[in-house]
Amino acid sequence: MQTPDILQALLVVVLWGFNFVVIKWGVADVPPLLLGCLRFSLLALGGLFWVARPRLPWRWVALYGLTVGFGQFAGLFCAIKFGMPAGLASVVLQSQAFFTMLLAALFLREHWRPAQLAGLLLAAGGLALIGLARGGNMTLIGFVLTLLAASSWALSNVVVRAMVRHGLQIEPLGLVVWSGLAPPLPFLALSLWLEGGARDWHALTHFSWGSLAAVAYLAFAASMLGYGIWSRLLSRYPANSVAPFSLLVPLVALLCSTVLLGEQLTAIQMLGSVLLLSGLLVNLFGPKLLNSLLKQSS
Repeated sequence: MQTPDILQALLVVVLWGFNFVVIKWGVADVPPLLLGCLRFSLLALGGLFWVARPRLPWRWVALYGLTVGFGQFAGLFCAIKFGMPAGLASVVLQSQAFFTMLLAALFLREHWRPAQLAGLLLAAGGLALIGLARGGNMTLIGFVLTLLAASSWALSNVVVRAMVRHGLQIEPLGLVVWSGLAPPLPFLALSLWLEGGARDWHALTHFSWGSLAAVAYLAFAASMLGYGIWSRLLSRYPANSVAPFSLLVPLVALLCSTVLLGEQLTAIQMLGSVLLLSGLLVNLFGPKLLNSLLKQSS
């Protein structure tokens, strides 16, 4: 990757790392599915009038919005609300890099390299330790919902790669903004069904400035800016090259959650996190290291 693109990827890391703390603050006062509805409603309303519609078939725009928007954040918001620590959620969500590998191999016939397979095994071991761990206020339902969120994010990565393979021209900001039209109605319907209209109405009539700031950050900083950059990178580089940059997101999120939320990992959760992140490191740097060793030996 070129240096400007690497710097943009690192900016996304910071935006998404702090994002987990903002989600924790947001779901404290607003039901999680309603929060998702508000996030993507604000994203769509804030951008439709000044961002041009992407020159893409609507089915692709909607599919991207339902995977990266509704699927990922319905799982993540509910996970954090139902007992997944924000910092630990950031670690588990990075399994999307390996779900991306699995789905890209299944749907796009992308091939794995030995280092990627080794990284996948390390990450699987780390996820197993985190899932089996007790303590740290992590719940099983929170863990499972976070895995579902990671799977949905991975599917959106594959959707972007599939669009490129079909010869479609991706306009990242337009795609992110206009795909924001897809999630609000599913979020609202699910919120009314599971959270109840009375609870939603109470949250809206008691909406605080802090809740407004959280929704604005989630809509504009994390979604519009963050995913706009991320989608542009995925349109220029293979998913297996871009996805590992998410390795740094949990480092920012863990630091923010420790300082701002007072969260702490148990020893087993820490070990599982190290294994998972080590798997991402192997996936990112393993092929380059292996090629370097082969050149030296020859």
